[in-house]
Amino acid sequence: MEYDQIMTIQKEMKRLQSKSRVPGLQKFFKTGPGEYAEGDVFVGLTVGQSRALAKTFKDLPYTELATLIQSPIHEERLISLIILSQRFHKENAAGQTRIFKFLIKYRKGINNWDLVDTIAPAVLGPYLFEKDRAILFKYAKSKNLWERRIAIMSTFHFLRQKDFVDTIKIAEILLQDNHDLIHKAVGWMLREVGNRDAKAEKKFLDKYATQMPRTMLRYAIEKFPEKERKYYLNLK
Repeated sequence: MEYDQIMTIQKEMKRLQSKSRVPGLQKFFKTGPGEYAEGDVFVGLTVGQSRALAKTFKDLPYTELATLIQSPIHEERLISLIILSQRFHKENAAGQTRIFKFLIKYRKGINNWDLVDTIAPAVLGPYLFEKDRAILFKYAKSKNLWERRIAIMSTFHFLRQKDFVDTIKIAEILLQDNHDLIHKAVGWMLREVGNRDAKAEKKFLDKYATQMPRTMLRYAIEKFPEKERKYYLNLK
């Protein structure tokens, strides 16, 4: 029965897939040789189609979710993460812990920026909000790009609760990161800090703007008035 569900998902994916979308997806998600998602496989589903399949198969057992999250096909991994993100908020404490532990165990399948951004703010951040967050600091120092992005993106939930402390601390750890995807994520989260507390963001910028990669700085000040944007850019 469970195997039949996986086969049904794959059958539906085959029905919906568009081979004409694949080259664009491969280019957008950088799957070429030497790129950050080298070798990732797409079949050509839209995000909307993936979300619709996740809704249809929302009760998929964990054994089958494990199959999907380890799939070489990007959309299958995405479907598993959407199911878990939607299921998380309906679970009791024990159920949420199970989802969290499942994601940590199979985190190798969370290996592109859209996958990280699907699950980190929706599950990992909410789960850790009132718990020990040491795992995020461990990931912030990881050699693995996606673990570092998980670290900063998980703090998005904290920001929504007006808790900026760990976003700032992790941003400091990632300040000298060499990857553009981390520059963008950190800058984005700093901008979100500023949306809630402009003084808190400017305090960070006044201290670190001269050290920040230009992309990180540009993302952080994107919504600043032109005069302030020029001020911080001219510090570089």
